[in-house]
Amino acid sequence: CRVLRAEGYRVILANSNPATIMTDPDFADRTYIEPLTPDVLAAIIEREKPDAVLPTLGGQTALNLAMALHQRGLVGVPGTPELIGANAEAIETAEDREKFKEAMIEIGLKVPKSGIAHSYKEAEEVLRRVKLPAIIRPAYILGGRGTGIANDMKEFKHIVTAGLAASPINEVLIETSIKGWKEYELEVMRDRADNCVIICSIENVDAMGVHTGDSITVAPAMTLSDVEYQEMRNAAFACIRRVGVETGGSNVQFAVNPKTGEQVVIEMNPRVSRSSALASKATGFPIAKIAAKLAVGYTLDEIANDITKKTPASFEPTIDYVVTKVPRWAFEKFEGASNVLGTQMRSVGEAMAIGRTFPESLQKALRSLEIGRAGLNCDAAEKNFEALDDRALVAAIEVPTPDRIFQVGECIRRGVDLEKIHKASGIDLWFLDQMKAVYEERESLAGSSLERLDARGWRRAKRLGFSDAQLAWLWGVDEARVRTAREAAGVLPTYKSVDTCSAEFAAETPYFYSTYEDESEVRASKKDRVIILGSGPNRIGQGIEFDYCCVHASFALRSAGFETVMLNCNPETVSTDYDTSDRLYFEPLTTEDVLNVIAAETKAAGKSPKVIVSLGGQTPLKLAGTIPAELVAGTSPASIDAAEDREQWNALCDRLGIAQPPGATATDLAGARAVTATTGYPVLVRPSYVLGGRAMRIVHDDAQLVEAMAEMERFGTLGREGGLSASRPVLIDRFLQDATEVDVDAIRDATGDVLIGGVMEHVEEAGIHSGDSACALPPQNLSADSIATIETYVRKIADALDVRGLINVQFAVADNKVYVIEANPRASRTVPFVAKATGVPLAMIASRVMLGATLTELRKEGLVRAPSAGHVSVKEAVLPFNRFPEVDTALGPEMRSTGEVMGIDMTFGRAFIKAESAAGTELPSSGRVFLTLNDRDKAHAVELGRALLDVGCTIVATEGTARALTAGGVRVESVVGKVSERTAAPGHDGEAIRKAANVKGIALVTTVRAARAALQGMRERNENPLGIRSLQEYHGKTS
Repeated sequence: CRVLRAEGYRVILANSNPATIMTDPDFADRTYIEPLTPDVLAAIIEREKPDAVLPTLGGQTALNLAMALHQRGLVGVPGTPELIGANAEAIETAEDREKFKEAMIEIGLKVPKSGIAHSYKEAEEVLRRVKLPAIIRPAYILGGRGTGIANDMKEFKHIVTAGLAASPINEVLIETSIKGWKEYELEVMRDRADNCVIICSIENVDAMGVHTGDSITVAPAMTLSDVEYQEMRNAAFACIRRVGVETGGSNVQFAVNPKTGEQVVIEMNPRVSRSSALASKATGFPIAKIAAKLAVGYTLDEIANDITKKTPASFEPTIDYVVTKVPRWAFEKFEGASNVLGTQMRSVGEAMAIGRTFPESLQKALRSLEIGRAGLNCDAAEKNFEALDDRALVAAIEVPTPDRIFQVGECIRRGVDLEKIHKASGIDLWFLDQMKAVYEERESLAGSSLERLDARGWRRAKRLGFSDAQLAWLWGVDEARVRTAREAAGVLPTYKSVDTCSAEFAAETPYFYSTYEDESEVRASKKDRVIILGSGPNRIGQGIEFDYCCVHASFALRSAGFETVMLNCNPETVSTDYDTSDRLYFEPLTTEDVLNVIAAETKAAGKSPKVIVSLGGQTPLKLAGTIPAELVAGTSPASIDAAEDREQWNALCDRLGIAQPPGATATDLAGARAVTATTGYPVLVRPSYVLGGRAMRIVHDDAQLVEAMAEMERFGTLGREGGLSASRPVLIDRFLQDATEVDVDAIRDATGDVLIGGVMEHVEEAGIHSGDSACALPPQNLSADSIATIETYVRKIADALDVRGLINVQFAVADNKVYVIEANPRASRTVPFVAKATGVPLAMIASRVMLGATLTELRKEGLVRAPSAGHVSVKEAVLPFNRFPEVDTALGPEMRSTGEVMGIDMTFGRAFIKAESAAGTELPSSGRVFLTLNDRDKAHAVELGRALLDVGCTIVATEGTARALTAGGVRVESVVGKVSERTAAPGHDGEAIRKAANVKGIALVTTVRAARAALQGMRERNENPLGIRSLQEYHGKTS
């Protein structure tokens, strides 16, 4: 958006995600936070009358929408807006599996033997030619949704059926499986003058059969000969030319037979992709930015390289380092989900690291994941391998799982032959040989000690990526002692620039990674510096909402005259764009790496920087205690601990006279039983110092308490977000049934002035995690007295904790009584939503406050302004259940959403139905509704039944619900017997119904309150069709 506006274009943006920077109203001339559906986009085009539509920067969603609009004759045909970046023919050629296959054969490129099917009968005919095992790939899909490898007919039927359902055009490609071949990707760019360049080559460590988004990947490609690379490069150029992408970037994927060297083309994405983001961060070449300029007519030689300021974009980047990306998964959030990796992507985030060698890069990437691993094993989690003998371990690595890289490492440590490991895992011998070098060095280190290791030994270990934490574990000493000894030996990291040209030209943009060499490239400067700690890899509970806050802080502090320094390891974020801050360190967020950056910045400036830890979520917050307290900007680490420590928190609430649900802490089952003897059941059981409701459970009886505490014990041994000890106990609170949950984001400055950013009322009742619940701003059902009480409590708590910056406080309101649940003196995931809803930039304000500005001063500057009013905003969660069909979709206290959307309109019902549509739940205008309620909720049956009939629906119900409806005079069309009686394997009816709805893509509402909200929206939509307005209009900033 910024690039196009700088060129003088009027930019209209459509996106339903409030957590992204691009939906800030300052980034485009018109910003529509509306559902991304063809109907809505058609209305925007009719209203704004643009000259062109750019679909290649918005991923698969944007391409599919562009094609839907083209098929309606609304874009890409004479008299309509032009499709730029890629025209409809190019998109169709790349995305339609049959046309892509024909195009590749036409230009002499090999593709796997395959055929196209639009029905299961056609698929069977194709299979007669292709044979099993076969891979099934739907057309026009993202993240491998609906794909799979079929080894027998039962699997074939299941995958084909799912693939046809997943494809918007009901088309699947069935091809000979090349599982086990090596997988590569090339990022290509082309301009209108037919200049083509390769931005980056990427090699998958995992062989074909694992989705590239779930594979460890390395840049540049490591195991291609020069001849093979040139052949692949030429093929990629031929591919982009034949498909017809005239301006912009594409990702071309290849498979190579490891025995013969035969190359085949797998697929092409005619757009900026997930791999494009990785390639951009790996090389420093801003693919999306350049693609936008190419789309409006520039040629590559006319665009300057931002990093060198001397070379044009037509120079292919060359790099003198190794980049490794490792995915992060969240299988622990989805009970019953298989953790076997395949052709359908299931990771929720990723970490990237840069090193001079592959071992250094790999070890840094693994410790960046924040899963309790300090590198390639050599840590406490190694004990998980003790129960496996060599045969079991080799058998384990035949199946791709998140643990396979660590299992491979253990095989190497035990001396298993590398050829045997290669045959079992499919991982190339070159990578295994590199990992073997790590274990050979480990053996040498194990024979040494903290006192005996000389500077040369320290340096050799560090160049292979060993962390201080690994060495501390190996030698049985404290990590701080390792750091002290290393520094005493004079072994400190140096920082090198990412410059796109292997140091042929000087880098003007400071973008650094650490290694252990002789010269550091961090430049001296006397300006006041602020280090912002980012949020690390995306995960459930900690996503781009926190990156949004970090980026806003950088923007605000740069404008205020500070030199901003960003530290993060996530290639998917805006914070790791080289031009977001004055300096970027692409480094793991660990104690060692953060202290190293602080030391480097202190040396360069001659004075210590301030460090912001409260904007990146739980990751930097947990590091606050390891950073000198005087360097922490904003709320002190002591206040952060006071909010997390249950005894201190309870004492604070008692002192302030603020009610809490009764509860206490426990470190074992006996202690937990003692708590529940006082509180009674049900109770909410959760670990301390976690985000996203990790391992949180609602417990109704003693048997469930035993299970919950056993899970807490297991959770404590993971070494992940928390542990089970006196310092990290289990929190047990009385669960308030049928309460309304409320979230408040606020800012307090050093004078005690408090700004209430927003009071949000959750749609679902308390007990559903706040990250999975829809919420409304302003509140729709709270009394004025309750809101006033909530705001008073927020001010009292912020004062008592001496907050300097953001605080999020959660409440439960039951029978008009307000209870405080918890307070977090940091940014919350709702900050971007509140900012979009109100027009008040909370993260910017908070960052200035943390560095000493007062709210009064910021009001005079115009940064703090009156919130926009007169409309209702609804935030809704985006849940990934379509990737986990075996998982129950019922919501609970543990967060499982991977994103969010926003609906905005003049009433709650209209905003809610927009939010549901944006999240992929299209609520019908009429039709049959299947209603089933548990016994506790049957009291609401008549109310819901009448509302369904009023909006034109007919009702199908289970027997018990039907009796309740009929008794209340509500007509039921038909009655469904017990689900478990109709299936071969008896199970829980509700779970079976929810899973079936998920698999078939039927709109599903799982709480009474959400059903009420949905019905209100359906009624209001029937009365008056939905309209569209830009965010600028809602905020009164029209131009």
